[in-house]
Amino acid sequence: MTSRPNGEPLVRLSGVNKWFGDLHVLQDIDLSIDRGEVVVVIGPSGSGKSTLCRTINRLEGVDKGEITIDGERLPEEGKALARLRADVGMVFQSFNLFAHKTILENVTLGPVKVRRKARADAERRARELLDRVGISAQADKYPAQLSGGQQQRVAIARALAMDPKVMLFDEPTSALDPEMINEVLEVMTSLARDGMTMVVVTHEMGFARRAANRVVFMDGGRVVETATPEDFFTRPESERAKDFLSKILNH
Repeated sequence: MTSRPNGEPLVRLSGVNKWFGDLHVLQDIDLSIDRGEVVVVIGPSGSGKSTLCRTINRLEGVDKGEITIDGERLPEEGKALARLRADVGMVFQSFNLFAHKTILENVTLGPVKVRRKARADAERRARELLDRVGISAQADKYPAQLSGGQQQRVAIARALAMDPKVMLFDEPTSALDPEMINEVLEVMTSLARDGMTMVVVTHEMGFARRAANRVVFMDGGRVVETATPEDFFTRPESERAKDFLSKILNH
């Protein structure tokens, strides 16, 4: 994996705008994410957080502006886009596992098909990753035999198996029962500690405080405020952030 000079952000969004019809969902977004940085994006529903996350691997196209990953501009389509997408791991609300494949097969599929890894190597790496996320004993089961929390940990292992440069998490715990949320957040916290570059859209403020290097607060399609977790949660600058925090932290 070749890396750029240290001064170059790993992910950069410059003047990014997106519309859904008349709705201006992303407005003049400028955001840089450094190697090894964990950026947690928070804000009210409909603020553009998930759309922002999904533009970074072009699941959503942008209407204006540009996005670069490791110094390369995001291609529009085709093989170049597929190649670049392989460098960007994505974990969604829903686990999107292949129901008819075992857990081990789910995790090895990408490395074998896309990265052209030998199956034995891919399986060895998959077992290491399943061990890392705490579900190595489930390798030969099918997704339906696992809890939601276990399935989401498989989805994380599957994304890691591609050796991505950056991991995107789009509300990865919002579909889980409360008792399963922590097991997924613990895996994400350990990834953050190990230096994985991460962009995380979440409602889990405890995770933001614990694991983020930076909190990005969005409202109405704009980045309203960017700060360290300490500053954001104790000294928010904007009225919108103060209002948002007073609503969620007083429950």
